[in-house]
Amino acid sequence: MNNGLPPLVAHIVYAFRTGGMENGMVNIINRFPPARYRHVIICLTEADDFADRFTAPDVRIFSLHKRPGHEPGVYWRLWKLLRELRPAIVHTRNLAALEMQAVTLPLFGVRRIHGEHGRDIYDLDGSNRKYRLMRRALNPFIHRYIAVSRDLQEWLILGIGIAERRVAQIYNGVDQQRFLSRPDARPALEPADFLPENAVLLGTVGRLAEVKDQQTLLRAVQLLLAHQPELRKRVRVVLVGDGPLFADLRQLAVTLDIDDLVWMPGDRSDIPELLSMLDIFVLPSLAEGISNTVLEAMASGLPVVATRTGGNPELVEGGRNGYLVPVADPAALADILAKMIADPSATRRMGAEGRRFVDEKFNWDRTVRQYLSIYDEVLAAR
Repeated sequence: MNNGLPPLVAHIVYAFRTGGMENGMVNIINRFPPARYRHVIICLTEADDFADRFTAPDVRIFSLHKRPGHEPGVYWRLWKLLRELRPAIVHTRNLAALEMQAVTLPLFGVRRIHGEHGRDIYDLDGSNRKYRLMRRALNPFIHRYIAVSRDLQEWLILGIGIAERRVAQIYNGVDQQRFLSRPDARPALEPADFLPENAVLLGTVGRLAEVKDQQTLLRAVQLLLAHQPELRKRVRVVLVGDGPLFADLRQLAVTLDIDDLVWMPGDRSDIPELLSMLDIFVLPSLAEGISNTVLEAMASGLPVVATRTGGNPELVEGGRNGYLVPVADPAALADILAKMIADPSATRRMGAEGRRFVDEKFNWDRTVRQYLSIYDEVLAAR
């Protein structure tokens, strides 16, 4: 306790903007019992309006405005802020924030938790020697690790050498009621004249960035139509999200001569309604932890095609609730999409199976209980 107040958790992230990790933080913190813990979000760079989604009381957001590259001043700014806030727990997430745990070492009594939500774009297989050395150097000072997938948990234990007892694996949840299918969503949300009769709508949701590899989806659609030109009258694609590759993806669609078939609505707050428009959800990422958008798509009753990477095989069982395809393989993705389009009844059954899978195994209440347990445990050990 601090002056009779609940313990303060300082969550340190590189930035706070639209993304799966940030969405998970919003859902968890909004569901935390306010009498148990308080929360601040410290962004090494900055936060955008995605942070407005916090509804929990008194969640404060701090931006340290770190400049690109190595900037020693950010350590000093973080130190001054932490000394003022006096958190009981410092919870860093992902590689970019991990080194900031070194700043907490002089703080008496602080407990350190680090979360792994997915590997860095420059270290997709977790083998980068420099990053591994940094993780091992900080390992003795981190009290608990949280991995969002079994894949990441196993990598921390076997690849980095962290003791198994110190690594907890906690899945994110999904709000099943929020993502119930809404069959009437199409006419309300589609652009004028975008969807033809008997349309097959393929889509993905996520930050338009290199690691999400939406390029592969566009290239797969071009290959699909090259082999089955008659599908051009029916197949349409939705890329929901914003990010550094927005203009590049739009230009790629033009280059591939499918720009009239692609809708890019940018960042949206009506994701459940947009998912209800789709027939097939596609996640072509180069790397993933546990994808919130895959869980949301399954909760919406959608079959999922995802790349065989990270935690995706923990969610998608080939032929049951969707299919797995190799990373960065447009031809393999095109083949699977052709198979699903040719057998709509089997595709719908996979969507229903995905919904059952999410109902049975993923809910935010359980996720919050597990995070509470970790926080309670590290404080009790203090």
